[in-house]
Amino acid sequence: MVRASVGPAMTDRTVHLPVAAQPSLDALVSLAQRAESRGYRRAWLPETWGRDAATVLSAVAERTDDIGIGPSILNVYSRSPALVGQTAATLQELSGGRLRLGLGPSGPAVIEGWHGQRFERPLRRTREYVEIVRAVLSGETVNYDGDVFTLGGFRLRCGPPEAPVPIDAAGMGPKSVELAGRFADGWHALMLTPDGVRDRLADLRRGADLGGRDPDDVRVTLSLTCAALDDGDRARRLARQHLAFYVGAMGTFYREALARQGYEETAEAVATAWGSGDREAALAAIDDDLLTDLGAVGTPEDAREQLRAFEAIEGVDSVAVSFPRGAEPSDLDATVDALAPEH
Repeated sequence: MVRASVGPAMTDRTVHLPVAAQPSLDALVSLAQRAESRGYRRAWLPETWGRDAATVLSAVAERTDDIGIGPSILNVYSRSPALVGQTAATLQELSGGRLRLGLGPSGPAVIEGWHGQRFERPLRRTREYVEIVRAVLSGETVNYDGDVFTLGGFRLRCGPPEAPVPIDAAGMGPKSVELAGRFADGWHALMLTPDGVRDRLADLRRGADLGGRDPDDVRVTLSLTCAALDDGDRARRLARQHLAFYVGAMGTFYREALARQGYEETAEAVATAWGSGDREAALAAIDDDLLTDLGAVGTPEDAREQLRAFEAIEGVDSVAVSFPRGAEPSDLDATVDALAPEH
């Protein structure tokens, strides 16, 4: 076992600020402030092709008091690892030590289609990023000779952070999770069923063993799609639309992850319908059981029960409330309130 006893009492709740377009930067900051007032421990911002994470998190840090901040994730292709180290040092200073840094390869659709980079050697690249960013944040001169990156002779021109910045790695497949266990301070999990989480936790343990580390020292954060609304049917439809988009429109990355967890037939049906332009058929291929297996959606009572089930998984340290991409501001507020730790 990864931990002797982990359950709801030992699991904290964090929140993923929505990646879908929001009306303003102020709206994102206001949601982070709302989460802080409701007792959430950290506000994450997954960076996709909307507002950049560093600017948004700077605004959040300036206009909140205690809530932690973190990009989840910064991809390892669009910036140099040295620049990510500089950014992390600056955000840690600005936030007064509240930063936790998430890194990961993202996927081919974003890296090639948006950033114009070749999606090559994602695991090796992520490992070298983690190592280089750590070296930058140490304040010592960085000399690194890797398979992907070679750099040297420079150190931070400003002082290194007083408090170390924990570095997490995101991953969905066995090897990427093993990498997190071996080299990172934490693992970000997403689009996983309870059984899928348990399977990947075995990969995390294996990685920790390979690195000569205690698995207890690797913090596990599970990103969970949530919609807790009085109109439970609307909540489920939002979750269906979200899942169908990622499985159908984002290449094979998420489809393969779903298939790996026993939903190969559903994943293929969604992808085929989406590819042919039949959005309603793609949504119809996703039943309520799959929604429950991948998130916390429905009425507030139903969503809270589902969320607690994920929190009870031994080895999960934090559940991050995430939102369907089509959620309106009122849906976000209602879900943050309904799933607040105080409940």
